[in-house]
Amino acid sequence: MRPARSSGILLHPTSLPNGVLDEHAYRFVDWLAAAGQSWWQVLPLGPPDSGGSPYAAASVFAGSPALLARPDAPVSDAEVSAFRDRQTYWVDDWRTFGGDVGDQVRFEREWRSLRDYAAARGIRVFGDMPIYVANGGADHRAHPGLFQTGAVAGVPPDAFSKTGQLWGNPLYDWSAMRKDGYRWWIERFRRALELVDLTRVDHFRGFVAYWAVPEAEQTAVNGVWRRGPGAALFDAVGLELGPLPVVAEDLGVITEPVRRLRRRLGYPGMAVLQFAFGADPRSPHRLENHEEQAVVYTGTHDNDTTLGWWLSLPPRTRAATGLDPGDPVWSLLELAWGSRATLAIAPLQDVLGLGSEARMNLPGTREGNWRWRYRAGDLTDELALRLRNLTEATDRRLSRSVSAGGGTRTPTPARAAGFKPAASTDSATPAGSG
Repeated sequence: MRPARSSGILLHPTSLPNGVLDEHAYRFVDWLAAAGQSWWQVLPLGPPDSGGSPYAAASVFAGSPALLARPDAPVSDAEVSAFRDRQTYWVDDWRTFGGDVGDQVRFEREWRSLRDYAAARGIRVFGDMPIYVANGGADHRAHPGLFQTGAVAGVPPDAFSKTGQLWGNPLYDWSAMRKDGYRWWIERFRRALELVDLTRVDHFRGFVAYWAVPEAEQTAVNGVWRRGPGAALFDAVGLELGPLPVVAEDLGVITEPVRRLRRRLGYPGMAVLQFAFGADPRSPHRLENHEEQAVVYTGTHDNDTTLGWWLSLPPRTRAATGLDPGDPVWSLLELAWGSRATLAIAPLQDVLGLGSEARMNLPGTREGNWRWRYRAGDLTDELALRLRNLTEATDRRLSRSVSAGGGTRTPTPARAAGFKPAASTDSATPAGSG
């Protein structure tokens, strides 16, 4: 059976006009439906760090109180008690850390209401799961025995950084997690799939091999590769929760063991068209190399906007892309929507044709990121019609009757998106190091 094709828009809720889950969030859902879209992709929903990064959340389980449209809405003792009963694994850790359980009740109310509204209009939510937790965050403090000491996370030097990237996140003690049956990860996926219908797992290659940097180092140069848990973690999670609606973020230098693990688990990977031009003929980002079971992006939250990227290219490189110089942004959108990849995603900035001033994040910097918001009048009927016409012309518009609903669910919406179920995990051997 041919997989259903679909498409969607990447927009973190902080980029809504008021940055919260107010009426603009509902209007955005209406606009997505009018534009023929099926997915709303968001970044991690946890409480961001002081720089606004959702990838360094104080908890990987808690929702961000900063997203609340009604932060002062009343919460009864009965509601708090019921929430604590449902979220036993992590909520007391959050409370001990200083988090307000009442805010989590409010977040659940507002997020569930919005998701129900979206589901009724055929819009599902595509989330994001960072591989690591924040140093000193609620998860790190509550479970110190599950983390290593003496080394921190990063990535080695590459063509983009001579000294690598020193992230500084605590590294997991995979031996301790294995002895515990990967319970922390089971509960983390359970919580994620209460909040979204499909989730991207960030830095997927770290489950095969990860870069460990001595904690006294000032750069990531002197790290070493250490073996990750491979398929064992995902087998344990899948055994309890069922087939996982997961997309593997497999960007960067990806080795054959990483590709083998992703295929063994049956997870779609990613392709980014901004990386396709001038790349090695074998690059997975080149249009002719896209897999059907994949998600194609014009760019991600870490890239410049497509217009900003285009304007940064030398004239000869621009000409070599083959994109329409009169409308390079929409030209790239047409390539993405025309890809054989099952799911196509574009940041809203690209649909709006915005330049580098609208960039969401510049990796390796802390200032000036995560601040962009669109204006209330940007989502016009004309723009929705143009996107809907492209979506229909490329056979990506799904029936509005396809919906997943809000609240707790079994992880089946990936099948509705057209992704094939993950292969059986009963007999395969663990992946090797990358």
